[in-house]
Amino acid sequence: MKKVHIKSFGCQMNVYDGQRMADILGEQGFEETATPEGADLILLNTCHIRERAVQKVYTELGKLRDIKNAQKAEGQDTRIVVAGCVAQAEGAEIQRRQPAVDLVVGPQAYHRLPELLEQARARRIVDTDLPVDDKFGHLPAPKPQAIRQRGISAFVTVQEGCDKFCAFCVVPYTRGAEFSRPVAQIMAEIERLAASGVQDVTLIGQNVNAYHGEGQDGRVWGLARLMHRVAEVPGIARIRYSTSHPRDMDDDLIAAHRDLPQVMPFLHLPVQAGSDRILAAMNRKHSADEYRRLIGRIREARPDIALSSDFIVGFPGESDADFEDTIALVDEIGFASSYSFKYSARPGTPAADLGGQVPAAVMDERLYRLQARIEHHRQAFNHAMVGRTVEVLLERAGRHPGQLAGKSPYLQAVQIETEANQIGDRVQVVIERAGSNSLFGRKAGAPAPSAQALSSTEQEPSSKEMAA
Repeated sequence: MKKVHIKSFGCQMNVYDGQRMADILGEQGFEETATPEGADLILLNTCHIRERAVQKVYTELGKLRDIKNAQKAEGQDTRIVVAGCVAQAEGAEIQRRQPAVDLVVGPQAYHRLPELLEQARARRIVDTDLPVDDKFGHLPAPKPQAIRQRGISAFVTVQEGCDKFCAFCVVPYTRGAEFSRPVAQIMAEIERLAASGVQDVTLIGQNVNAYHGEGQDGRVWGLARLMHRVAEVPGIARIRYSTSHPRDMDDDLIAAHRDLPQVMPFLHLPVQAGSDRILAAMNRKHSADEYRRLIGRIREARPDIALSSDFIVGFPGESDADFEDTIALVDEIGFASSYSFKYSARPGTPAADLGGQVPAAVMDERLYRLQARIEHHRQAFNHAMVGRTVEVLLERAGRHPGQLAGKSPYLQAVQIETEANQIGDRVQVVIERAGSNSLFGRKAGAPAPSAQALSSTEQEPSSKEMAA
């Protein structure tokens, strides 16, 4: 078989898109390979959310050009494809800067990969159209073997695009307007996943809680009703969703956290800043107090829920007082985890033309302080788990013989000692220790390990292992 190497950058939706492109190419006789060396086709599935992410793509393309040239000298024809949001935003500029690229295809056109690759045999191709047809209806169903190889957790895109137009964000320009997949199409995909062993499903979208797809009764369904339907699928034990906007967190969705045991008590709900002045400049359409009140309603419905968020520091015009408002919000909410970034001006977004750009050194200092507070609360949340018994879905082998790794309902990595092959099992685990990146425990009812055993096996996984 021909070999394809796919490398995805960025968000969960890119992970999903990368898998679907692998399914498409599998129908064309391609087999995935973990390294670009020896591959007949190399595909970069890219992210445009920050400037650094874009530069990483061009750096990677320089390395791939050398691989392509070396393999050509040995008689192997290797083609390079750039897909995703950088492809959509940069278009032909990619091929101008890196002539080794054969095909540039945007995230809404990758279902046409086979025909585009055929066209690219004769000439270099750029396809960054935002088609009106539903690309999902053209995607082949993943084969059971491919599903099993990907594990017992899966992402399912239910919504794409965004109509919010936050001043800093490129999504409306690279992914287009909001589009929601029909319920029947989503359910057919989830039922296939469940039939092949998937138990943990994350419904994803750029603005997932704005979901408004055509239901099986012909009416428009919201995300809450969709989750009720997903919860009925045999084998699906855990449901999550990401990423949400506070303005679309309606009563039905809050109630779903209370009423559906399959919905995990963990919610990623980006706020971006704690200053009303900055939130208004960002065009976020909510205030800090509105966010606080929303969190109060969510916690009232599901008291054990844990929260994560996104934060941007150094947005144009951010003062010291604005930043202190963000720190105060972080300390008040006590997020279990969060992502935080320095503001990165993206060409074509309203914020790129604003005055009051914050100096890099100031952004660095603010990000350092913010991340220290975020980490403080993350560690406090993790250490509060010690002594508790939680259900862990075991996903893979751990670092040491007899060790398995899984996820808690709160998306925490958990390591346990067990002699049994229990990958795919949901087990009750007593948490005994919190490390910097994961929790360590034992199955409920099992004897506590000795101190010597703990010191020899309870080693932290690396950040690379955690990402996997």
